[in-house]
Amino acid sequence: MLASTLASKKTFSFAVFIPEPISVEAYWNKPLVGVRKAFKEVHQYGVNIHIYLFKQSDSQTFIDEAELILQSKPDGVVLAPFFSRESKLFIEELQKREIPYVFIDSNLKDSEKLSYIGQDSYQSGMLAAKLLDYSLAENASILILHFAKEMDNLNHLVQREKGFYEYFKTNDPQGKRKLITLEIADPASNLFTEKMENTLDNNLAVKGIFVTNSQVYHLAKFLEQSKRSGIRVIGHDLISENMAYLKKGSVDFLICQRPEEQGYNSVFALFDHIVLKKPVKRDNYTSIDIITKENLDYYK
Repeated sequence: MLASTLASKKTFSFAVFIPEPISVEAYWNKPLVGVRKAFKEVHQYGVNIHIYLFKQSDSQTFIDEAELILQSKPDGVVLAPFFSRESKLFIEELQKREIPYVFIDSNLKDSEKLSYIGQDSYQSGMLAAKLLDYSLAENASILILHFAKEMDNLNHLVQREKGFYEYFKTNDPQGKRKLITLEIADPASNLFTEKMENTLDNNLAVKGIFVTNSQVYHLAKFLEQSKRSGIRVIGHDLISENMAYLKKGSVDFLICQRPEEQGYNSVFALFDHIVLKKPVKRDNYTSIDIITKENLDYYK
């Protein structure tokens, strides 16, 4: 099949549609590393990859870029369905055009996707809950912290929160442990500090905090600067800022999901289906890894 593909000189166009990384070290650079690695391997077979980025704080940029993708008529799409509502409308258009698509990072289960490659966000939330439950006294409260705008439209964060609450619904049916949820749109604003101080001052029993995305370093910095100690902190993703606070002990656990692997495998899912005409596994869950300062240097 590969020989005949080379001989035919046919070309294929894949669109990769993910959030714009907010910095060089940000989480969303990591899937791009995997995508570029895969591109080097499939380019010889006539595959071209075009990358489209949208702003995490602005769903309109998703809509605008989605329209550009549809106009380009790709053979396949890799999509991070970051905004649930907009993603559902976009994949409806892909399905009308019979364009196969692969999800990474988060999953829309009731879709006609070719494949999903990423973490089980619901189980990730349950794991975070268990880690805090086991490491805190019975009378300690827990804060679930979302750094997000339009929280109800962010599928992966919603699923993590659901998993977190479900753990305690099952294991603490009488509701002895108090759970508090806080949403902050912009962790760089003064409002973040004000909200955190008010929340912690009015809930002195909070001894554990779960940050549902990769921006746990904002919380760690706040706790450090405000000289608040004795609070267990769990966040997501092995980016440089998080690693620094993990090493210092300001973050206790990072839950990681191998984003480079997601980017790499998503391209090959499209390649196998479109170019090689091979069957592709529908759900491909990456490992849910727990990283601490003790095993950080040995994690690859």
